[in-house]
Amino acid sequence: MATVNNVEEWNIPKRTTGLVLFACWLAILAEGYDVGVLGAVLPALAEYKEWSLTPLELGGLGAYALVGMLIGALFIGTLSDIIGRKKMLLASMVIFTITQAGAALAPTPELFGLFRLLGGLGMGGIIPVAAALTIEYSAPKKRSLNYGIMYSGYSLGIVAAALVAMALLPVLGWRWVIAVGSLPVLILPVIAWMLPESLEYLVSKGRIAEAKSLAAKLNVRDYQPQAPKAPGKKVPWREVMGAMFSGKYLRSTVFFWISLFCGMVLVYGLNTWLPQIMRKAGYDLGSSLTFLLVFSLASAVGGLILGYLADKYGQKIILVVFYLLGAGGILLLMFPNSMFVNLCLVAFAGIGSISTSLVLTGYIADYYPAAQRGTATGWALSFARIGAISGPIIGGWIAATGVSFEFNFIFFAVVGVIAAGAVALIPPRITEAQPRVARTDEELVAD
Repeated sequence: MATVNNVEEWNIPKRTTGLVLFACWLAILAEGYDVGVLGAVLPALAEYKEWSLTPLELGGLGAYALVGMLIGALFIGTLSDIIGRKKMLLASMVIFTITQAGAALAPTPELFGLFRLLGGLGMGGIIPVAAALTIEYSAPKKRSLNYGIMYSGYSLGIVAAALVAMALLPVLGWRWVIAVGSLPVLILPVIAWMLPESLEYLVSKGRIAEAKSLAAKLNVRDYQPQAPKAPGKKVPWREVMGAMFSGKYLRSTVFFWISLFCGMVLVYGLNTWLPQIMRKAGYDLGSSLTFLLVFSLASAVGGLILGYLADKYGQKIILVVFYLLGAGGILLLMFPNSMFVNLCLVAFAGIGSISTSLVLTGYIADYYPAAQRGTATGWALSFARIGAISGPIIGGWIAATGVSFEFNFIFFAVVGVIAAGAVALIPPRITEAQPRVARTDEELVAD
């Protein structure tokens, strides 16, 4: 494994951190739109007579992109540790933005699903890469907050999808709403200019001079990288698997994967079906999209709050508490309430699903050794994508069975409780995972 002086000894300029956060935020914003757009247009697709889709088929359409995201998170997260994080983030954006245009023009539901599947490859790669870059270029005491800031783009992207749908669906139809998701390809040059390559990646490849030059360019002071024992080694499979499945990490890996799996069931199940569920509860299309809007906007604000609280009190306790609060909010939606009360409960549901899951993803990226962040996060997200795929399909199955809409809320509330329990069982962080290999002048004098 490549070694470098502990990140706590770095002096990372705020401008550098800000540029990295903003570049990753833009990428996550674009992904959030593409993820949220299907839920926003699902009621319109359900009424699209040319395709005449059943509820189960609608759930299947929601799962196509998630299958692609499973594959993308697994391979692109790993490739980011092999050929570079910046390159893979840009490549991921190219893939999922261009395929949105294809989905908008698709003449059949089969081709629509194919373009969503291909786009999912890129969407799945964004999160592990952005997570690794954000963690690397953030001061340790602000990692969760910065991660929350960066990941707020995901929720705001879903908000944007709901707003665009409210504006365009009545006049232009669902195809134009989806086509808007291809526009972020135009800002790729801006992201490429703002985003530096990962210093950790350069060191792991033995490109020490390049890492030092980049650090100097970014004004990162007190940066003293050490050459790895095997520079340029392409795939540290034994090291990665050893870290994730060895005796000291196995329990952590299992419970991280379970909790993130449940989190993804909540995020994608509710995001895809919430408007349709609320329509079954008696609300019109405009009000149903308002619920999706509040769900997403609350999670964006909640991500910042939870990130701050996680830095102050620790990720585990904050995640457990808010997964439980989210489950409570979801369950209470099954009862007849006023519009205001339901909007408040939907806000709790958004915080207890999207906000908690984003903090959990940052927790994973921060938990494992530095050189394996992209891989460990990618593998965890890949397993969690099975949950993400299950969410829309289960929602479609519930709709197809004709049972009462209240059953949706019971199911998702139980999933939230399971997520809280799994987080509670994660062992404390193993400090040896990020060894200190360089000492300060004060420590040398003390010796």
